[in-house]
Amino acid sequence: MKYSFIVPVFNRPDEVDELLQSLTTQTINDFEVVIVEDGSSKPCEEVCKKYANQLNLRYFMKENSGPGQSRNYGAERANGEYLIILDSDVVLPEGYLKAVDDELNTEPADAFGGPDSAHESFTDTQKAISYSMTSFFTTGGIRGGKKKLDKFYPRSFNMGIKASVYKELNGFSNMRFGEDIDFSIRIFKAGCKCRLFPGAWVWHKRRTDYRKFFRQVFNSGIARINLYKKYPESLKLVHLLPAVFTLGVAFLLLVFIVGVLGIFFCNCSKYLAIGALLPLALFSLIICTDSTLQYKNLGIGLRSIVASFIQLLGYGLGFLQAWWKRCVCGKDEFQAFEKTFYK
Repeated sequence: MKYSFIVPVFNRPDEVDELLQSLTTQTINDFEVVIVEDGSSKPCEEVCKKYANQLNLRYFMKENSGPGQSRNYGAERANGEYLIILDSDVVLPEGYLKAVDDELNTEPADAFGGPDSAHESFTDTQKAISYSMTSFFTTGGIRGGKKKLDKFYPRSFNMGIKASVYKELNGFSNMRFGEDIDFSIRIFKAGCKCRLFPGAWVWHKRRTDYRKFFRQVFNSGIARINLYKKYPESLKLVHLLPAVFTLGVAFLLLVFIVGVLGIFFCNCSKYLAIGALLPLALFSLIICTDSTLQYKNLGIGLRSIVASFIQLLGYGLGFLQAWWKRCVCGKDEFQAFEKTFYK
């Protein structure tokens, strides 16, 4: 067997249903599906049974240990030459596996990955979140979608790797967040060939509301510092931008408040307050315009402003908190984030 899809699941039976349905439409059938239920209180076993006659599918239930260890659990039981790691909240277009197969037949790779996009059926909020996570203006453009000079680091929502390489590298680490980037770094350190497959894209739902989205990007900011402590060379200038943005927004808001309070003493202070808001207004206008043109929907454009601020501020706050706890206070990963990651 050539391909094994590995999908960790935690309380998302409806999304698994959509993913499995999309797998039945693939034009290449040389694959199996390994679903690993990570201690869910809302299991998807009945959903999997629906597809027993349509897919080569195996379902496993285990105690909760996080997505990385669940992927390792599935990989140990997989039979494919290549393992394709997916998040449970993705849906595949019918040409996904053919795009992967064509790329590998053209030029072999030890590991690979593809970009993501928003499906037309997604809610406006989901589309706005997708925009913020993929836009050039929010640093989301570094995630992939086009071939570039810099290295491409596959992410776990759409990652493929040779089973032999996976086993050699011992799979994902026990990091609770950022474990996919950690794995990608180790893939490169081992001298493996890793490529972006632009045609092997997925529809990725991500988070369904702003609160969950904030928590996701906040944890991503923390994970970046944890990765820096393990691999100092992995920290790039682009990873600092959300933190700089966060500090910049805090400074501008402080100037705005000073300007408003100063109006009672000096009429010219109103110009200080207005000037503080101009950079934020300009950024919002750029985001709204670009998103509206992309989706041809002003409502999504306006929601994209909110999503973009959440994406940058959430990541920046997580990054700054982790920097303080780990780089200034000298705490290790477990001590610094036991309540956040290891509860």
